[in-house]
Amino acid sequence: MPTIAPPTATGLGTLYVYGIAAAGVRAPRAAGVAGSPVGLLTESGLCAAVSPAPERPRARRRDLLAHQAVLDELAAQGPVLPMRFAVLSPRPDALRAQLRSDAAHLKRQLDDIAGCVELNVKGTVVADCLAELVRRDEQLRALALRARRRPGYDADVRLGEALAKAVRREARRAAREVLARLTPLAVRTAEGPLDDERVLSTSFLVRAADEPRFRREVAARARAHGDRLALGVTGPLPCYSFVETRPASQPAGR
Repeated sequence: MPTIAPPTATGLGTLYVYGIAAAGVRAPRAAGVAGSPVGLLTESGLCAAVSPAPERPRARRRDLLAHQAVLDELAAQGPVLPMRFAVLSPRPDALRAQLRSDAAHLKRQLDDIAGCVELNVKGTVVADCLAELVRRDEQLRALALRARRRPGYDADVRLGEALAKAVRREARRAAREVLARLTPLAVRTAEGPLDDERVLSTSFLVRAADEPRFRREVAARARAHGDRLALGVTGPLPCYSFVETRPASQPAGR
């Protein structure tokens, strides 16, 4: 197998980098970003999937899909450290130097995610439990009664704010219960950003053999908490949330 595909065999020019895998994988057949052929640059028992970099990488749908297709082909052969869209290396020798200097770290990362997939679970607030909240919460009952007896803008605003706060509180409680059930099924977890509506956003590193069980548990939690929390699971995904392609003690410059 050549160390790099013909388009970059001259050793000149900027490379678009898709991901890093163990040496010996087959070069992806899928066309890369901007329709470029994808090749493998090998060094120190590792290989990087690369193609000639477009002049200005843009996050267009066809290029995002091409990036994902290359990673999917690599992942079908074994663990891969995925790069985010539009990661570039200024020239092949710089990328070889990075693979060489970071080889031990990168190989540990590959070992850590071997046999695993990333699944992302998101939960958003559902307001179907309003009647139940009012029934069992004395303060909410009092505000609702006041709004009925003396309707007006201020009363409606106070009631609306109190209900919204209570709904978010219930959704967050449900999210904690979901996490408590799903976390033991994963090797590792990584928290994502939250807001007033999205109260759960967690990536789970799950062994591939455990994926069906994990999905069944998500479905069970969705049924149990559906009046408070809308759950969705995305994946399997490349393990973006669980890899660091440069050692923490080194700058991530390219």
